[in-house]
Amino acid sequence: MTAGCSPDGRAGGDRGGGDRLAGHALRHQASLRGIGCDCLGLVRGVWRETIGPEPEPCPIYTADWAEAGGTETLAEAGFRHLVPVPGEPGIGDVLLFRWRRDLPAKHAGILIAPGRFLHAYDAAGGVVATELSPWWARRRAFVFGFPGVSD
Repeated sequence: MTAGCSPDGRAGGDRGGGDRLAGHALRHQASLRGIGCDCLGLVRGVWRETIGPEPEPCPIYTADWAEAGGTETLAEAGFRHLVPVPGEPGIGDVLLFRWRRDLPAKHAGILIAPGRFLHAYDAAGGVVATELSPWWARRRAFVFGFPGVSD
């Protein structure tokens, strides 16, 4: 699964095919084009098609992994393998969200256009492009870029 690259060379741009992933099925722990993915699987699939093999095996996880562990597992993986982005996200950047202020970040998406991001969202039943509304912006906790992919 890939969101391609935007005209500015960043992974995930909508002109590179990001929007064509909209409609893929939501599949917990999956990360395959045509099969489906969850939010982490979307990022993993883009990594594999944009950069190459994944840098570490993805552990098995349950839907409540963040609440059960209470640690910033997703963000820690981002700091190990992605590039932190200070300030506002750019097209192709990975966005991590937390559902509540007191919970670890556990949802991911990729900015595909100004003010729009792609994510596998349970409430929508699959991969959807969503407006980065004030509701989502308030929940954004971390922004990362893919390594070796520049502006």
